[in-house]
Amino acid sequence: MLEVLRSWTMRGHPNLDDLGPALPREQWTLVDAVRHQAAAAAEREFLSFENGSSVSFSEFNDLTDRLGTALCDLGVQPGDRILGLLTNSREFMLAMIATHKVGAIFVPINTELRGNFLEHQVHNSSPRIIVVDNGLIERFDAVDTSPTAIETVLRVNDGSDSTNSTPESLSGASHMPLEPLLETVPRIEALATPVPEDVCTIMYTSGTTGPSKGVLMPQGHCYLFALGTVAAMELTQDDRYFCCMPLFHANGLFMQVYASLLAGASCHVTKRFSVTDWLNIVREEKITVTNALGVMPEFIFRSPASNRDQDHLLTRILAIPVAEEWGEAMEERFGVVLRQGFGMTEVNMVTYSDLDDPVMASCAGPPLSDFFEVIIADPDTDRELPRNEIGEILVRPKVPFCFNVGYFKMPDKTVEAWRNLWFHTGDAGHMDPEGRLFFVDRIKDRIRRRGENISSFELEQTLNEHPSVVESAAVGLRVEGAGGEDEIKVVLAVDGPSPDPSEFLDWCVPRMPRHTVPRYLEFVTELDKTASGKIRKQSIRDAGVTESTWDRESVGYVVRRD
Repeated sequence: MLEVLRSWTMRGHPNLDDLGPALPREQWTLVDAVRHQAAAAAEREFLSFENGSSVSFSEFNDLTDRLGTALCDLGVQPGDRILGLLTNSREFMLAMIATHKVGAIFVPINTELRGNFLEHQVHNSSPRIIVVDNGLIERFDAVDTSPTAIETVLRVNDGSDSTNSTPESLSGASHMPLEPLLETVPRIEALATPVPEDVCTIMYTSGTTGPSKGVLMPQGHCYLFALGTVAAMELTQDDRYFCCMPLFHANGLFMQVYASLLAGASCHVTKRFSVTDWLNIVREEKITVTNALGVMPEFIFRSPASNRDQDHLLTRILAIPVAEEWGEAMEERFGVVLRQGFGMTEVNMVTYSDLDDPVMASCAGPPLSDFFEVIIADPDTDRELPRNEIGEILVRPKVPFCFNVGYFKMPDKTVEAWRNLWFHTGDAGHMDPEGRLFFVDRIKDRIRRRGENISSFELEQTLNEHPSVVESAAVGLRVEGAGGEDEIKVVLAVDGPSPDPSEFLDWCVPRMPRHTVPRYLEFVTELDKTASGKIRKQSIRDAGVTESTWDRESVGYVVRRD
């Protein structure tokens, strides 16, 4: 099977203009792709969901026309922001494209956010409309919305019991269910005609020394995200993608769902990844291709072996990253080909490995040279380094509007990232003599946990609200058994007696996303700082887990899912 699959691909990358719906570049928008496939694929299934619902390509186009018309009736104007706090669902997808069809900007928000984390993104995006699952609306109880001008809250019936709850912070807005709006008689003439340069989406990426940043994503940027995956994974209309990653992230949204759209393929969407259910879903839904990010592929590989491990139609997995310890073994066990790549929300996917190359640990492959320049540079001088030397990965686009156009309302962060006319990824890597990029590690002061980038700044802001905490420092530690990701350690300077660690975590849990709740706690009287007053975080990392460090796993403390 592997030999057959590897023979499908040609050396080098195909011409992307010939792939997907083969639209001319002046029509590289998701709206044009939706309309094209509604005509070309018509009643073929586009999306299916774990609750049994599905939608065809033509139904998707019609429903987004109807919802877009309803948004026009609500007074939405081009450039307005519509914030979505939504789990993976049909309504998420409809809200996004309907927003694009009126020329507005869709702002998908991490459904784990609460407290200060959520409040910052609401303030920064300043939405006119919020679309929210009924089961998530209580998150706004602790959010001050007074600096914003939220006019309407569209509520999605997700089967929860929170249908009558209305947070005080949203009491000034009109509330209505989203479902009746899908019955609106569509008026195509009232809708917009997007172009590739139109900013259509703001995705928040984690801040490292400050608040999360909203990435301004033009239509062309979103389209190329999807089209690159069509090429890399060799998608056709006969494929069926499995998306078990959150749609508020680029990987799930653009690289799986919208890649399926461009290829005319179908996509099965679940609300979350479950290692115990993964292979059963792959088998039952006749999945041919999927993505696995962070610890997901290793979790899948380390699941109990079965004599049915190759009893499926799955052939390709985009797995980032792949480790030497299990990469080839995973291919052999499941009878699949693993592909890797490198990218981020800001820069798109700029490299992919070749399916006909043997799987190599951390090999992200050669750049998509028609669209991007990628170099390895000295992180202090930005001078390009020779092959095989490790430095910072710098990227810049070769074509317009297939790249981010800055951070929303953060011009200083935009300039900082773009110094010397290169976008600085903050990631370390090297190029081999054949021009393949290898990802090495992260340069910036960030934490990665459960596939999520975490802002230490935002985490510390929440920790500092505890009545006993004077200030705090959060770092990521690499420990055995963490699957190559970080475990969170926080050092807390307290005033008076140290709080009970378990009680401290009880205080943390309702105030922060589940994946940001620290594993390790250490209480001190003061934090070690430089002469300029900066906390010496590197010394905390270097110390790791000490005799003074409390580990929640040592007492069996479990952070339960809501």
